[in-house]
Amino acid sequence: MKLALMLAFVVSGNGDSCLRCHEMSASVRAFRASTHRSVACETCHGGIFQAANVRKAMTHLSGEVPEQIRIRHSDVARLVDACRGCHQQQFADWRSGPHASTYKRILLDPKHNAKTPVREDCLRCHGMLFDGNVSQAQARAGSDLANAPAILCLACHSMHARGEPGKKTRMRPSLALWDRRDASHIGAALLPVPVMMQGDRPVRMSPDPRQALCFQCHAATAALQVASGDDRTPVGVHEGLGCLACHQGHTQNAAASCANCHPRLSNCGLDVEKMDTTFANHKSRHNIHFVACGDCHGGKRPMKSVTAGIAPRLTR
Repeated sequence: MKLALMLAFVVSGNGDSCLRCHEMSASVRAFRASTHRSVACETCHGGIFQAANVRKAMTHLSGEVPEQIRIRHSDVARLVDACRGCHQQQFADWRSGPHASTYKRILLDPKHNAKTPVREDCLRCHGMLFDGNVSQAQARAGSDLANAPAILCLACHSMHARGEPGKKTRMRPSLALWDRRDASHIGAALLPVPVMMQGDRPVRMSPDPRQALCFQCHAATAALQVASGDDRTPVGVHEGLGCLACHQGHTQNAAASCANCHPRLSNCGLDVEKMDTTFANHKSRHNIHFVACGDCHGGKRPMKSVTAGIAPRLTR
């Protein structure tokens, strides 16, 4: 009877009645100041007659009201579908990139798991929106989540983040890290870009604040040494560049990035895209993030005053 009365109340309120529930107040206030404020709640969350929302209404009526509304893993797939409805190009780019990797590929890779055992902290980046523990995630990676993407839109975007609709900014207001421990977003502007070191030398860092989000997962070990852990901070010839100077935001593709800075031929008279680096060959000894002049010039670096097509003089 209570549920019937509540449904009648919701229908009579044109779907806005759910906003009157006190546990929704914080989310509603944030939403009304966000870039998505003109989008109806049911566009992303479904209407009151959607099965999950009926269960939430019943929970509300039972008095078992949580202190903070949390997004559940079971709700995320529908939210991502809603993202695709408006952001079709971004969705297609994401699907074609490495961040769309599936639970099976990430958690059930025999070769990787033999070298580095799967542990709870893996879900901090690879499956941060999953509700359970890593054993449960692995079990489901072999069944219903085998082909489901593990790094979803909400991992890096907060839909309720404050912002102005249609206003173009370098750093989108929605950029944010989903903190698995607190089950909430931390805005990219609040995330620090670490001071990275190469031995005892501080590395020159890009001022681009967007890369603070990248560093949360592509992180160094506690000593903050370049190339430790999963760090890819550029040093050598690319020191000072930010992640997005080369990598496209959703595909992570860097295939067209060289032409943004380099002429077709380098000072060595060689095509930079065909040099022996991991850009051309993943098996190269010269990682594109860390390659230095001396790696190809016998431990020395070319002098600055050289002419394209002429073998450069070397200096120590």
